[in-house]
Amino acid sequence: MTGSATELQELIRAALGCSPVVAEAIAARAVARDYPANALILRHGDRLGHAWLVTAGRAQALVYAIDGQMVLVHEYFAGDLFGAVAVADVWPLEAEVVAAEQTSAACVPAADFVLLVERHGSLALLLVRSLVGQLRATSMRMVDRTTLSAPGRVYAELLRLARLGDGTTIRPAPVHAALAVRVQSTRETVSRAVNALERRGIVRRDNDALVIVAGQRLEEMVV
Repeated sequence: MTGSATELQELIRAALGCSPVVAEAIAARAVARDYPANALILRHGDRLGHAWLVTAGRAQALVYAIDGQMVLVHEYFAGDLFGAVAVADVWPLEAEVVAAEQTSAACVPAADFVLLVERHGSLALLLVRSLVGQLRATSMRMVDRTTLSAPGRVYAELLRLARLGDGTTIRPAPVHAALAVRVQSTRETVSRAVNALERRGIVRRDNDALVIVAGQRLEEMVV
């Protein structure tokens, strides 16, 4: 096995949390892909014959509303899957997929992926876990969009991002334009909401990070 194949196997194992045997089986049928930040991975309307397993970084499925506003449909982290997951998956892609940051993925032909799932029951369970997680995240975004104000969605997203780390620190500090896409709002609305939090001492900037100083107060503002 070449060094690059070994590295891909380790990335797959770490991303999925699977056994070395399953990671080796996937790596044997996969091609490693690397995408710089903002690179287009898949185009809207593409008919797909491969599955992409994210091994590092973050990708986003995006669509444009009638008014031209960009809307986040799905977000994919390490261990998540997108693309064709069945041999007969011939529906055109409903959104474009873009690398939100430097992103790596293992690209597997759909037919091979189906065989891997059939041969490795643990992979099927991991796939279900990933898809359920994506569905839950999408459902939560839909609920937030229909029940929260635009500033409330900003506050809720800041709390969620902080909880991905130590509960109070978001590093690097979120870019307002990117945050606007995540909460389906405008950059100006996000800027006003975050700046107001800074003025009130609820959050503060610390070098490259945004720190939530008063988490309880911020939670009370999520309306």
